[in-house]
Amino acid sequence: MTNNQIPEGLVWAASTVQIAGMSDTRPPASKPFKPPQIGPRIREIPEGDNRPRLICPECAYIQYDNPLVVVGAVVTYQDRILLCRRAIEPRSGFWTIPAGYLELNENAEMGAIREAKEEACADIEIDALLAVYNVTRISQIQLIYRATLPSPDIAAGEESLEVALFSWDKIPWDDLAFPSNHWALKHHREVANKPVFTARTNPPD
Repeated sequence: MTNNQIPEGLVWAASTVQIAGMSDTRPPASKPFKPPQIGPRIREIPEGDNRPRLICPECAYIQYDNPLVVVGAVVTYQDRILLCRRAIEPRSGFWTIPAGYLELNENAEMGAIREAKEEACADIEIDALLAVYNVTRISQIQLIYRATLPSPDIAAGEESLEVALFSWDKIPWDDLAFPSNHWALKHHREVANKPVFTARTNPPD
């Protein structure tokens, strides 16, 4: 075989690659991927229940959607109250007491302590349960504690734009994030000097 002779098989292979590389033909567009429907997706009343739930038709698993628990604290240093200006939605830019959702495997007091640490870099000491609020329109139970700061050392955490200690007459009432912030601050004022008191709840509508 001379140097300019190419075995027929190699010519065919080279031609095939060349033609494929020059082709303007595009493969047909693939259809959007639709994962198979699995899990709880049929809403009906399970046997022995009295309200609709999401049910898996294959295995009969029932998904129960229950209220979420929020934990937080009205925290004071001497006669001033700790507030955090939110850096996240909802209500970004508005002020709130340190509070957030209870995590798995922690009790309510641990959650309130953690939230103060995350939002205000504050090491708080819980004194008592201040209030239990029922926010039924968004299916929340809020457990709010009375707590103190051993020192004024605070700083904005990742979820806060800034934090500050306010005297009562300097609280930014018009810029508080949630109605329950108003409730908690006013309830705290009612019991601030009481060593023993009954936990508060939603004010009358």
